[in-house]
Amino acid sequence: MKQDNIIQYKSFAFAVRIVNIFKYLQEEMHEFILSKQLLRCGTSIGANVEEAIGGQCERDFYAKLTIANKEAREARYWINLLFATDYFNKKEAESLLKRLKKSAKLLVQFKKQLKPKKIIKLF
Repeated sequence: MKQDNIIQYKSFAFAVRIVNIFKYLQEEMHEFILSKQLLRCGTSIGANVEEAIGGQCERDFYAKLTIANKEAREARYWINLLFATDYFNKKEAESLLKRLKKSAKLLVQFKKQLKPKKIIKLF
Protein backbone atom coordinates (compact mmCIF):
# COMPACT_ATOMS: atom_id res chain seq x y z
CA MET A 1 0.00 0.00 0.00
CA LYS A 2 1.40 3.37 -1.01
CA GLN A 3 1.12 6.20 1.51
CA ASP A 4 1.40 9.81 0.51
CA ASN A 5 2.93 11.17 3.72
CA ILE A 6 4.82 10.13 6.83
CA ILE A 7 1.84 9.98 9.20
CA GLN A 8 -0.06 7.75 6.77
CA TYR A 9 2.97 5.47 6.52
CA LYS A 10 3.63 5.31 10.26
CA SER A 11 0.01 4.85 11.30
CA PHE A 12 -0.47 2.08 8.71
CA ALA A 13 2.73 0.32 9.77
CA PHE A 14 1.63 0.57 13.41
CA ALA A 15 -1.79 -0.91 12.52
CA VAL A 16 -0.14 -3.85 10.74
CA ARG A 17 2.01 -4.51 13.78
CA ILE A 18 -1.03 -4.30 16.06
CA VAL A 19 -2.95 -6.79 13.90
CA ASN A 20 -0.02 -9.22 14.11
CA ILE A 21 0.20 -8.75 17.87
CA PHE A 22 -3.55 -9.30 18.15
CA LYS A 23 -3.24 -12.61 16.31
CA TYR A 24 -0.36 -13.67 18.57
CA LEU A 25 -2.19 -12.71 21.76
CA GLN A 26 -5.29 -14.60 20.69
CA GLU A 27 -3.66 -17.70 19.21
CA GLU A 28 -0.62 -18.16 21.45
CA MET A 29 -1.48 -16.42 24.72
CA HIS A 30 -5.24 -17.09 24.62
CA GLU A 31 -5.97 -13.50 25.60
CA PHE A 32 -9.27 -12.35 24.08
CA ILE A 33 -10.40 -9.16 25.83
CA LEU A 34 -7.46 -6.76 26.15
CA SER A 35 -6.16 -7.71 22.72
CA LYS A 36 -9.45 -6.66 21.11
CA GLN A 37 -9.25 -3.30 22.82
CA LEU A 38 -5.72 -2.78 21.53
CA LEU A 39 -6.73 -3.91 18.04
CA ARG A 40 -9.63 -1.47 17.95
CA CYS A 41 -7.74 1.65 19.01
CA GLY A 42 -4.41 0.69 17.41
CA THR A 43 -5.95 0.33 13.97
CA SER A 44 -8.30 3.29 14.44
CA ILE A 45 -5.36 5.69 14.48
CA GLY A 46 -4.57 5.06 10.82
CA ALA A 47 -8.22 4.94 9.82
CA ASN A 48 -8.78 8.39 11.31
CA VAL A 49 -5.66 9.73 9.61
CA GLU A 50 -7.04 8.52 6.29
CA GLU A 51 -10.40 10.12 7.03
CA ALA A 52 -8.66 13.36 7.98
CA ILE A 53 -6.78 13.46 4.70
CA GLY A 54 -9.98 12.81 2.80
CA GLY A 55 -11.97 15.33 4.84
CA GLN A 56 -14.07 17.94 3.13
CA CYS A 57 -12.75 20.89 5.13
CA GLU A 58 -10.17 21.88 7.71
CA ARG A 59 -12.67 21.25 10.49
CA ASP A 60 -12.98 17.61 9.37
CA PHE A 61 -9.21 17.34 9.16
CA TYR A 62 -8.73 18.72 12.66
CA ALA A 63 -11.53 16.61 14.18
CA LYS A 64 -10.23 13.35 12.72
CA LEU A 65 -6.66 14.07 13.83
CA THR A 66 -8.00 14.80 17.31
CA ILE A 67 -9.76 11.43 17.34
CA ALA A 68 -6.60 9.71 16.06
CA ASN A 69 -4.64 11.32 18.89
CA LYS A 70 -7.19 10.09 21.45
CA GLU A 71 -6.96 6.59 20.00
CA ALA A 72 -3.17 6.75 20.32
CA ARG A 73 -3.53 7.64 24.00
CA GLU A 74 -5.90 4.71 24.49
CA ALA A 75 -3.51 2.36 22.69
CA ARG A 76 -0.78 3.49 25.08
CA TYR A 77 -3.01 2.53 28.00
CA TRP A 78 -3.67 -0.98 26.64
CA ILE A 79 0.01 -1.55 25.83
CA ASN A 80 0.96 -0.57 29.38
CA LEU A 81 -1.77 -2.80 30.80
CA LEU A 82 -0.71 -5.76 28.67
CA PHE A 83 2.86 -5.24 29.85
CA ALA A 84 1.81 -4.91 33.50
CA THR A 85 -0.14 -8.17 33.25
CA ASP A 86 2.77 -10.05 31.62
CA TYR A 87 1.34 -10.41 28.12
CA PHE A 88 4.15 -8.21 26.75
CA ASN A 89 7.77 -8.30 27.74
CA LYS A 90 9.56 -5.03 28.41
CA LYS A 91 11.27 -4.95 25.01
CA GLU A 92 8.01 -5.40 23.08
CA ALA A 93 6.13 -2.82 25.18
CA GLU A 94 8.94 -0.26 24.84
CA SER A 95 9.15 -0.80 21.09
CA LEU A 96 5.39 -0.29 20.64
CA LEU A 97 5.33 2.74 22.92
CA LYS A 98 8.26 4.30 21.06
CA ARG A 99 6.48 3.94 17.71
CA LEU A 100 3.27 5.22 19.20
CA LYS A 101 4.98 8.26 20.69
CA LYS A 102 6.50 9.18 17.31
CA SER A 103 3.11 8.92 15.61
CA ALA A 104 1.41 10.94 18.33
CA LYS A 105 4.03 13.68 17.93
CA LEU A 106 3.32 13.84 14.21
CA LEU A 107 -0.42 14.05 14.84
CA VAL A 108 0.10 17.00 17.16
CA GLN A 109 2.38 18.71 14.63
CA PHE A 110 -0.22 18.34 11.88
CA LYS A 111 -2.94 19.73 14.14
CA LYS A 112 -0.78 22.71 15.09
CA GLN A 113 -0.42 23.62 11.42
CA LEU A 114 -4.06 24.66 11.46
CA LYS A 115 -4.74 28.00 13.02
CA PRO A 116 -7.34 27.89 15.81
CA LYS A 117 -9.06 30.98 14.36
CA LYS A 118 -9.63 29.15 11.09
CA ILE A 119 -11.31 26.31 12.93
CA ILE A 120 -13.58 28.65 14.89
CA LYS A 121 -14.66 30.40 11.69
CA LEU A 122 -15.71 27.06 10.22
CA PHE A 123 -18.33 26.48 12.92
